[in-house]
Amino acid sequence: MSNILIIKHGSLGDLIQANGAIKDIKNKFPADKVLLLTTPHFSEFMLSCPYIDGVLIDQRLPRWNIFYLLKLKKMLDRFAFSKVFDLQNSSRTNFYKKFIFKNDIFWSSSNSFLSKEDSIAQKNLPVLTRMEMQLERSGISERKFTKKPDLSWAFKNIGNIINQNFEGKYILIFPFCSPKLYKKKWPYYTDLITLLKRDFGKEFNLVIAPGPNEIDEAKKFDVNVILNNGLPLNINELISLINNSSYIVSNDTGPAHICAHLNKKGLVLFGSHTTPEKVSMKSQNFKSIKVDNLKNLNVTDVYEKIRENLN
Repeated sequence: MSNILIIKHGSLGDLIQANGAIKDIKNKFPADKVLLLTTPHFSEFMLSCPYIDGVLIDQRLPRWNIFYLLKLKKMLDRFAFSKVFDLQNSSRTNFYKKFIFKNDIFWSSSNSFLSKEDSIAQKNLPVLTRMEMQLERSGISERKFTKKPDLSWAFKNIGNIINQNFEGKYILIFPFCSPKLYKKKWPYYTDLITLLKRDFGKEFNLVIAPGPNEIDEAKKFDVNVILNNGLPLNINELISLINNSSYIVSNDTGPAHICAHLNKKGLVLFGSHTTPEKVSMKSQNFKSIKVDNLKNLNVTDVYEKIRENLN
């Protein structure tokens, strides 16, 4: 038995997408110990993942912090990894390859087995297609789950949490985005909520599940703000809330990736920053609207798409 390392720092959407690849890697090496290197925010969530045998935490401190790097190297050296699957494919992980790991280690990344021309062409492919190509060229012959991540392991019974906040069926709304990615944020959710309450308020509750820094903003909307004893839902609770919902409306965020891979009925809104195809956020039930500028996407167009799907 040998030790194998998978690197995936985040974000939430990226980690959700990588779950299928993680499962395929574990299936390829069932007798080996497969560990995940990730950030503290995702460690507790991934500890319950059945496809890995343990989680190692990377604080991702500045690379000029030599004491941090030496501590990280000491931790990783202790496991004497035989293989590393770099699913993050970032400048940081490329730095780790050069300065933390041994030169002769088997290292799988999106560029490991590609020519320069292939590497450039690959950047235009959908995320999950790139991930599948990486595993294929790394010797993972069976890739049943890379393009179809299975999140059923993350479900939990959240009936008590829901009952704290509301009763009955619900439409889930994710109007937020990272402060650094404000162009992903559609600005007209207040107007949309007014229309949804007018026509569907008797049938559905309208619900927002805010993150730690979104609670105050969420309370400005005329909806049910779902919390667990005053705290934001953890990732397992969020996945379960999405799974039990009747419909979802979202910006291009981590929760939207969860919706797509659960094949939930809903709608995601994209501006010019990317396309649903490139970030592998399309499914039979989870639809999208793509425009050049989200500020120019009017409420009527979004509402009519939702109304059509709900009816």
